[in-house]
Amino acid sequence: MRPRWLVLLCALGCSTPGCDTPPPAASPLTYTADAKRAFDAAQALYEGHEWISAEAQMREIMRKYRYSRYGTMAELRVADIAFEQDKFAEAIVGYRKFIETHRTQEDEVIYARARIAESEFRQVPDSFILSTAEERDQGGAQDAYKEARSFLEDYPRAKESEKVRELYRGLTDRLIRHELYVAKFYLDRENYEAAIIRIKYALGNYGGGGASASGSKALLLPSGSLEAESLVLLGEVYLRMHKYEEARRAFETVIEQFASTGHIIAARTHLTRMTKQRL
Repeated sequence: MRPRWLVLLCALGCSTPGCDTPPPAASPLTYTADAKRAFDAAQALYEGHEWISAEAQMREIMRKYRYSRYGTMAELRVADIAFEQDKFAEAIVGYRKFIETHRTQEDEVIYARARIAESEFRQVPDSFILSTAEERDQGGAQDAYKEARSFLEDYPRAKESEKVRELYRGLTDRLIRHELYVAKFYLDRENYEAAIIRIKYALGNYGGGGASASGSKALLLPSGSLEAESLVLLGEVYLRMHKYEEARRAFETVIEQFASTGHIIAARTHLTRMTKQRL
């Protein structure tokens, strides 16, 4: 027979050896309320840019409340903390892991994919444009371009789409400028064929078909000014190669499809000169 004091402690949910009455389990309501309180406190640290403390508390929430929505939100916030500290490679890993384990949570997945696109963009150095193909690998810029394009194709009207669209256009412009820089590099060395290859690559991969593009596709197009600039440069290369018919077509395309850009002046000047010289 157990002493009366032990019976009393057992009734109160004690952990004394010999007491076989378990402590009362937390109810689902209490579990959720506790998770919310913990997340709100960690979120306050996050908003205060106290990254170390915020991450520690978010990870504790992930451990203790993994089956609540706050555990899921904490997982996403850990990736955000890396992003906010410019640890973009680490952030991408976190967002990708979140997407893999929470595919059914569409809003959060869209958010994570938008953040991946921005993280990829932030990792592309500004010096990328001013380099020849031999001097710098284009992999980072290409990855960012593909990530942003994929997002816009999958979620053209998501609330994050406008920002990703800005990133996409910026990436497209940078990739075209890079190709034009390399083309001019070859042109200065009279390597005309190589210059043409780079210009056509820019137009074929990043151009949008000029004024003929419409609908949702138009939302992905680069600035018409860069396409016009590419065509003017292409025409100038053809002039140096004495391929006058090809040059004329390039200049006429600028006039027909990119009349609103400043490059129409250069195109008209070249055509006028060709007419006077009967080329």
